[in-house]
Amino acid sequence: MQSNHAYNLMKQYVQEHKSLWRIKRDYIKDAKGHPDAIAFWKKMQVEKEKHLAELQKLVAKYTK
Repeated sequence: MQSNHAYNLMKQYVQEHKSLWRIKRDYIKDAKGHPDAIAFWKKMQVEKEKHLAELQKLVAKYTK
């Protein structure tokens, strides 16, 4: 069984991944015609991808 700490990291990874998926699948498309909103979602996409990479490293470290 994983520690609560490792579980929290894994749970957050899943939540971030779901959010990124919605941004890519829906939010950018829905913002069509609104360049400032598209810019926001694309910036958020980059940030989520960075968070996911960092979380992935932490999950790997604490689930060994």
